[in-house]
Amino acid sequence: MSVRTFAAIDVGSYELTMKIFEFSGKNNMREIDCIGRRLDLGSDTFARGKISKEKMDELCRTLIEFSEIMSAYKVENYKAYGTSAIRETENTTIVQDQIAQRTGIKVDILNNSEQRFLDYKSVASKGESFRKIIEEKTAILDIGGGSIQLSLFDNDTLVSTQNLRLGVLRIQDYLNRFAPKSFRTENMINEMAMAQLGTYKKLYLKDREIKNLIVIDEYISPWVVRTRGKEGKLVLEEAEFESFMENLRSKSPAQMAHFMDIPEEQVPLVFISAVLTKNIAELMGAQRIWAPGVTLCDGIAYEYAEKIKMFRGEHDFEQDIVACAINISKRYMGSKKRSETLENITTTIFDSMKKVHGLGKRERLYLRLAAILYDCGKYVSMINIGETSYQIIMATEIIGLSHLEREIVANVVRFNHSKYIYDWQQAGAEGLDGASFLTVAKLTAILRMASGMDRSHKQKLKGLKASLSDNKLILTVDTQEDITLEKGYFERRGEFFQEVFSIEPVLKQRKIF
Repeated sequence: MSVRTFAAIDVGSYELTMKIFEFSGKNNMREIDCIGRRLDLGSDTFARGKISKEKMDELCRTLIEFSEIMSAYKVENYKAYGTSAIRETENTTIVQDQIAQRTGIKVDILNNSEQRFLDYKSVASKGESFRKIIEEKTAILDIGGGSIQLSLFDNDTLVSTQNLRLGVLRIQDYLNRFAPKSFRTENMINEMAMAQLGTYKKLYLKDREIKNLIVIDEYISPWVVRTRGKEGKLVLEEAEFESFMENLRSKSPAQMAHFMDIPEEQVPLVFISAVLTKNIAELMGAQRIWAPGVTLCDGIAYEYAEKIKMFRGEHDFEQDIVACAINISKRYMGSKKRSETLENITTTIFDSMKKVHGLGKRERLYLRLAAILYDCGKYVSMINIGETSYQIIMATEIIGLSHLEREIVANVVRFNHSKYIYDWQQAGAEGLDGASFLTVAKLTAILRMASGMDRSHKQKLKGLKASLSDNKLILTVDTQEDITLEKGYFERRGEFFQEVFSIEPVLKQRKIF
């Protein structure tokens, strides 16, 4: 039986964590060690925009220590990620280079949507417990140092996800500046939180009531796991959580530190996390709070295990990304029937040309997202659809996509409506390189032809079949309707397709009698 050892490293805002995992056989992921070192990088970043030399030195010393531990465990592979504390520095690239040069460890930076998606996967690693709880109306509250993420689920489907700048360390920085009296602290946190949560409720929550609130944090969840985990009681009912809040309000920091078995300096952060949780639970009407005690490291390991095909969860994460795109389209009054038609045409063409385009499963996802979001810009402008669609997609978070991936999708939509710019640097596609821009060209060629095939928006082309033969892509459709308009646009838009792939597209109509 093949056994692999893997290390997941989280360079967080308040703590550095490394977990060592062992993978043996299918779906067998076991944590064999967890090492944590407190290092408050976030306070430097959020207050001054840079990490001090002293903390950089300590960060590198800790990562060298982690490297030695990995050697002792004979770790075969590792993945190290930095989150908001490094992501929001003014000199992120310099920080990454210093870490690599001084420690030999490469720290990649997660954007917010990637980080939250891994946190979400960490919860999913709990298997049956996760699947059972999200069958009901459920929200995931992911509390970080710089921000929080709120994700809503209904019947195992991701309904919406939104990021709010209400992170624990960010709020602590404001409290340090404003120095409120102790009895005013909770009220001030409430006011800061509700200023954003009120708007969130109007836009996303509306009248929806949530039964379960899953909390991912570094403050409350670890305590719940330590005190109740052995009994498997990781769910707090309303009364139990209110009792915990009363302890936080009435006990001194020293008493709470003893009660929770944590350092005293961590108590104010626990209080902020608890107040945020309380506000959100009340806002949503949540009856139960589940604190699974997972961390980003669990999500990193879960993703690695998926990549090496040693773990296969039952939850479809790709469909969650698609669900985000569908909700964005809905928000901007997109046509559901039109996007479904485009998605069907584009994926049929894509699947028939695997040997020609050389693209994979992930690029197929980009194409699906572009088909769903193909005209979201119409909500803003009926003339400049391409540019306004691009701006909307780039300004909207799609959980699970990196900035580069979102840039690819946005440009495919953009060039579906406007003239293709061959020089990716002149196109102003920030963050794209030549290889990525070639992917944009290939996906654009497919989407352009597909949108031409439904130019009337009447979904005339039924039963589409695609096949490659003698450098021709034969697209056969079943319809009795007049498709003169579609044929005209097909020929016009097929020119770019032929330029990109050196394949001639041919549209054949098979009439049904």
